[in-house]
Amino acid sequence: MLMFHKSLVIPDGRRHRQALAMPSSARAGNLKDPDVADLFCKDDPEKLFADLREIGHGSFGAVYFKWQDIIKEVKFLQKLRHPNTIEYRGCYLKEHTAWLVMEYCLGSASDLLEVHKKPLQEIEIAAITHGALQGLAYLHSHNMIHRDVKAGNILLTEPGQVKLGDFGSASIVAPANSFVGTPYWMAPEVILAMDEGQKPPLFNMNAMSALYHIAQNESPILQSNHWSDSFRNFVDSCLQKIPQDRPTSDVLLNHRFLCRERPLTVIMDLIARTKDAVRELDNLQYRKMKKILFQETQQNGPVSEGGEDEEVRGEGERRTGRGGE
Repeated sequence: MLMFHKSLVIPDGRRHRQALAMPSSARAGNLKDPDVADLFCKDDPEKLFADLREIGHGSFGAVYFKWQDIIKEVKFLQKLRHPNTIEYRGCYLKEHTAWLVMEYCLGSASDLLEVHKKPLQEIEIAAITHGALQGLAYLHSHNMIHRDVKAGNILLTEPGQVKLGDFGSASIVAPANSFVGTPYWMAPEVILAMDEGQKPPLFNMNAMSALYHIAQNESPILQSNHWSDSFRNFVDSCLQKIPQDRPTSDVLLNHRFLCRERPLTVIMDLIARTKDAVRELDNLQYRKMKKILFQETQQNGPVSEGGEDEEVRGEGERRTGRGGE
């Protein structure tokens, strides 16, 4: 099963969210730069892929991206080779639309929180964080930075793998100078226009305060007393405001919070628990989260809702550049 991100690109680069069109000079079969032409598959995606259905979409409507944004992200995705980064399968051009094809993921860590309406268990947090950090460590070891790590971009697969997704803001080799990312998840030094290196994503995994508070206040702390000391220490380490005091992804992978023994089936059990919870949601919430059940309905037939067969369409029909959230 594959996931598609369809993107409409326009020349002036205005951003909106969710679909993409390329300039007329860059239509399929008319790519003058051979290096750019080689980035795209020559087949017609509508003929190549059968049973295309929407399983979700972004919350901001359509997405429009500059042609160069698409080229940048495709080049970045082609370099990724790690079990904790989403697997890129190719990009196709169809009239005014670029089709970015990825492996299928059930949903994000953000979806889990929205379904359950309460914090995850510590062993679940540790398992998801461990996978995300392995993906980050891989990027950093190859002089790459993600620049928009957040719960919505940490994805889960049916077999229980954790994948980093949405590389539309990512940068290769030298840190980019542009101000990008999702405000609530930015490190303080990014907000204050300080140099951006390899450590901000570790803050991004935890920060959930408004821009002003991130930049001006002390780092947030866990309020509840039921969290373990090792988890509290882990969070405190990630939320150090001074970048030099913040541990790297490699160092955090050896933190005692992540090294504690846990069942190998933690994430698969969490997915099963989440599917059970989705089935109990009211109609409005169910329609939003039914993507989590999509693979299951493909095998067992469509889920019936109110007497009508449910049809779900591709979670990824969202972007080719940066439609991420």
